[in-house]
Amino acid sequence: MREREKMEGKEEDVKLGANKFSERQPIGMAAQDKDYKEPPPPPLLDFGELKSWSFYRAGIAEFVATFLFLYISILTVMGVVQNESRCATVGIQGIAWSFGGMIFALVYCTAGISGGHINPAVTFGLFLARKLSLIRAVFYIIMQCLGAICGAGVVKGFQKHVYETNGGGANVVNSGYSNGGALGAEIMGTFILVYTVFSATDAKRKARDSHVPILAPLPIGFAVFLVHLATIPITGTGINPARSLGAAIIYNRDHAWDDQWIFWVGPGIGAILAAVYHQVVIRALPFKRRS
Repeated sequence: MREREKMEGKEEDVKLGANKFSERQPIGMAAQDKDYKEPPPPPLLDFGELKSWSFYRAGIAEFVATFLFLYISILTVMGVVQNESRCATVGIQGIAWSFGGMIFALVYCTAGISGGHINPAVTFGLFLARKLSLIRAVFYIIMQCLGAICGAGVVKGFQKHVYETNGGGANVVNSGYSNGGALGAEIMGTFILVYTVFSATDAKRKARDSHVPILAPLPIGFAVFLVHLATIPITGTGINPARSLGAAIIYNRDHAWDDQWIFWVGPGIGAILAAVYHQVVIRALPFKRRS
């Protein structure tokens, strides 16, 4: 009798264990049970944000971050040009590290406040993916452009002669390249950047990999670095309309304004393509909502 009771007890333990396993991971339902929640899209026009201090704090953070970005990056460009014989070994690499390194640092510092966009193309792409409202997107872009203008203005104030005689860091289509080629470079460069932003900040990855929020600025900054390595010889690398506008306004020469449209249209198209690719192909969100 005792042996029989022991056998029955073991069978019940096996059944309970099987039930616990099935509760944790039901067969055929693993793909449906998410360990993360997709944040709901914000309202298109959220006028309530205008009454919130966090809204203005985020805009100020975007202004300061873009100001610092232009200050360091354009100052690096001017330093390399002024001391070409001493900086010949860094050249493009030094400028690319300056842009990429500042984006890495600034995204890390401001991601928890404003999301760390520091770029109207990034803001536009995230808006298309319904990650922020239209009011916030417009406010961010305005603050980014103002910050870029002020950052380039400070550089000019430090060394006006060098700034004016060496292009002021303004984006132009360099000799040997067509407008079409420059536009294509801006589209591809911005696509790489915005696609990296989407991937590095994806809600699904953040939920499953605890290290993702900490490391997100690293791939974003590295993408900026690599794109600059590839496209500085073509356009000086825009991929950021605020950066291009700020340098053009402070430098204020005709040839800088002639190509300005490229540095808005190119990043705009690149942001659209990145948003569509990530939302439709990578995440397949439209198909998930239908099912």
